Amino acid sequence: MVLACILTVVSAYLLGSINTSIILSKFKKNDIRTHGSGNAGATNVLRVMGKSAAALVVVGDALKAFVAVWVAALIADKCGVFHPQTLVLKYLAVTFVVIGHDFPLFFGFRGGKGIVTSVAIIFALDWRLGIMVLGTGVFCIVLTRFVSLGSIVGCVIFPLFCIAMHMDAPWCYESAVIIPAVFLGILGVWRHSSNIKKLVSGTERKIGEKSKK
Repeated sequence: MVLACILTVVSAYLLGSINTSIILSKFKKNDIRTHGSGNAGATNVLRVMGKSAAALVVVGDALKAFVAVWVAALIADKCGVFHPQTLVLKYLAVTFVVIGHDFPLFFGFRGGKGIVTSVAIIFALDWRLGIMVLGTGVFCIVLTRFVSLGSIVGCVIFPLFCIAMHMDAPWCYESAVIIPAVFLGILGVWRHSSNIKKLVSGTERKIGEKSKK
């Protein structure tokens, strides 16, 4: 089990470190982190590079989340690990793929905020939870036109929904699910600390709004 955990953590972190937005921008001999908000994520790519580039980033960031979960299941199978230990490996994978995205080894530990990747891993683990979190976040974005606010709300409700859905589960299963969910929620909110300050001060940009002077 120890070997399986190590392999899962390393593979997930390295997968997460493959930051689609940075790679895509470097193909154009640039670095997305030097433009717009400076964030290596889909929203900044949309504003700086357009819809097609942003769509590629969303696909790339989501794909690595699904691959990380698949690799964790493969490692469990090869190492003779069975449920509920397999679940532990999957949640280790989703945790470290987001950490890799936020702090990529290949790009000086300066990555994105992990929202697209986080949404993808929620769907990879439980599509019901994914629909609830994504639906609430999108509703908030449509209502306020703040992408950051929708993302922050999603980060907050993800662990809450997760706790509500697994309250009656056995302790080993419950802890394997809830602890990573709480960690990822806190990490996501923390990564949006600059956006929170802008929201409070009224300087955060809405969808389609030009940069404020």
